[in-house]
Amino acid sequence: MGNMKLEHDTWVVVADGEKALFLRNEGDAAYPNLEVVRTVHGDNPPTREQGSDRPGRFNDGPSVHRSAVADTDWHRLEKERFADEISDRLYHMAHRGDFERLVIAAPPTVLGEMRKKLHKEVVQRVVAEVPKTLTGHPVYDIEKALLG
Repeated sequence: MGNMKLEHDTWVVVADGEKALFLRNEGDAAYPNLEVVRTVHGDNPPTREQGSDRPGRFNDGPSVHRSAVADTDWHRLEKERFADEISDRLYHMAHRGDFERLVIAAPPTVLGEMRKKLHKEVVQRVVAEVPKTLTGHPVYDIEKALLG
């Protein structure tokens, strides 16, 4: 991560499971200047606010015993859906020729989800991955974190 060179026109996507910033380096490798191109927000409340029913139960066969079914983690599912959405946007942007070089910064789990979903046209343009949560930081701090 240290000594990363952000060439002019390199795009940086800073994402987590609920928010993504699309940034573009308007400066050069010596003096980067990240500008916000787009911000995407997802609505992802905690699982307890998304689930409505008690966990299901099922019979263990002919006996009177019943077993509980694990609760669905709606929050995690929404993070995966959001990673899909961001990956899809990146594909369309790459296909249009919006960027030639891309840096992706996301928490390790989100980065892993995105990596699974990225189209090869996007993967070919990824020059770096940063396994960090940077979405709550101002752009200046994101620049400092990327440049090490």
